[in-house]
Amino acid sequence: MPTAYDFTATDIDGQPRALREFEGKALLIVNVASKCGFTPQYTGLEKLQRDYAGRGFAVLGFPCDQFGHQEPGDEAEIRNFCSLTYDVTFPMFAKIDVNGDAAHPLWKWLKDEKGGFLGIDAIKWNFTKFLIGRDGRVLKRYAPNEKPESIVKDIEAALA
Repeated sequence: MPTAYDFTATDIDGQPRALREFEGKALLIVNVASKCGFTPQYTGLEKLQRDYAGRGFAVLGFPCDQFGHQEPGDEAEIRNFCSLTYDVTFPMFAKIDVNGDAAHPLWKWLKDEKGGFLGIDAIKWNFTKFLIGRDGRVLKRYAPNEKPESIVKDIEAALA
């Protein structure tokens, strides 16, 4: 059975990054966008990163432009926006697709592991979140409107 640690993705600087480097950590994997109504969630995501990184946790951000063209920039623009606007320190990756034939294999796997509302697996919008346990398995899927601060108890349980 594959785990999240079996995948590789291109980071925001264009380098391949094996998720194996996060093995043993709990992860929150999120599809993000710079011009979305949920973009202020970057603040909460960064707070989770800062509060729990020392306990073996990381947020992983995956920019996606599949919803309302809300991530129109290139990787340099995305990195600058995240850094200057939200002081993001968590790992960011290159822009990907989360739905359709060109969906990144990690995101295909995430959707297969935890289907969405009413059994519909497709990602419906930006800021869909997947909580990964220390064993690399998907623990929970959260809707875009679920604020990062509302999942603290689940993160603490995953870190226990």
